[in-house]
Amino acid sequence: MRHPFLERAAVALAASRIATYRYEFAYMERHAQRPDSAALAEARVREAVAEATRAAPGLPLLAGGKSFGGRMTSQAQANAPLAGVRGLVFFGFPLHPPGRPATSRAEHLSQVQVRCCFFKGTRDEFATSELLRGVIDNLGRRATVHLIDDGDPFIQGAETHG
Repeated sequence: MRHPFLERAAVALAASRIATYRYEFAYMERHAQRPDSAALAEARVREAVAEATRAAPGLPLLAGGKSFGGRMTSQAQANAPLAGVRGLVFFGFPLHPPGRPATSRAEHLSQVQVRCCFFKGTRDEFATSELLRGVIDNLGRRATVHLIDDGDPFIQGAETHG
């Protein structure tokens, strides 16, 4: 929640009159090294979506996150749609561990029925451009990807694909 990238993103979105609701996973609150289980993380996503809805009733709601947070949000949406969520936004979707290209972490995305927007840094080691492009192509019109030079969409321009 306090990651410098997420803080810059929140400021940039606020400048465009887009509200954000940031939260932390339980493992981050505990300063633990290992991420929460998928079930625990998805429950936290649902809590955050419910709280964001209560905090700003009537506003269009997008959900998502950076890396693990984005993946857990999409898994929650795939397992049971998040109430009121109109789309998902990913800042660096972790498609695979560095140096181990694969797409198994994206298999659940075929179950997501809302629009998905992926922001991907050109030097992102957690998703090769070729593999992510294949994932986006499989999702069809539900997904777009914005390639970001040096991985910072709020400082430099984004090239839109898809």
